[in-house]
Amino acid sequence: MTRGPYIVPALTKHTATVIMAHGLGDSGAGWMSLAQTWRRRGKFDEVAFIFPNAPEIPITVNFGMSMPGWYDITKLGGDLDFEEALRSQDERGILRSRDYFNTLIEQEMNKNIKASRIILGGFSQGGAISLFAGATNKEKLGGVFGLSSYLLLSDRIKNYMPEEWANKKTPFFLAHGIEDNVVPFAFGKGSAAKLKELGLENVSFNQYENLGHSATPEEIDDLENFIEKALAAGGEGNASAGL
Repeated sequence: MTRGPYIVPALTKHTATVIMAHGLGDSGAGWMSLAQTWRRRGKFDEVAFIFPNAPEIPITVNFGMSMPGWYDITKLGGDLDFEEALRSQDERGILRSRDYFNTLIEQEMNKNIKASRIILGGFSQGGAISLFAGATNKEKLGGVFGLSSYLLLSDRIKNYMPEEWANKKTPFFLAHGIEDNVVPFAFGKGSAAKLKELGLENVSFNQYENLGHSATPEEIDDLENFIEKALAAGGEGNASAGL
């Protein structure tokens, strides 16, 4: 059974939400310090942060043992090429998690939070599912980010995009360490290029020297700036659910 998400509520009137998804084998608690750091610095008082917990599922690269994961992974590492990665992706698990994140977004909208004031993102596997869910969402989101991640099902993602593509102009922020030996740097860079090729008009890709499969303070500062700009562009205040 999946645990409910960890939530850091807004300190003032709740006008925006950031949903941050963890990586394989982690939990929502692993990223709560992000919100706590911003709180101490007086940032994002009007934002509620949601840190979901992935279900425990069998993971092939973990010898079939169960661990928190948004979808199964059969291969990892620098020896894996992009085409091979596409062929081995767990489409059923990806779609199941996409539906879960869509539900989280709908729940926020039911609290009268505008979709344009909801930002979806994550790290590694969590970033990958966020990029996919964000690009295919029927609502116009405020922003989408992926740290050390990649675009899932990029060879067939158009099959899951709504006819009226709401997020064509939504800002997407991708960030990747050049020395990443878990999700190769080329996957992140190639995913940013693929998003642009699909027609997304606002994709940024940041790369970091001497960074492996983790985050750096510089990267978190860049993410903070991205969130600030995305929320400013998304407007102020609350609106009726669904608008």
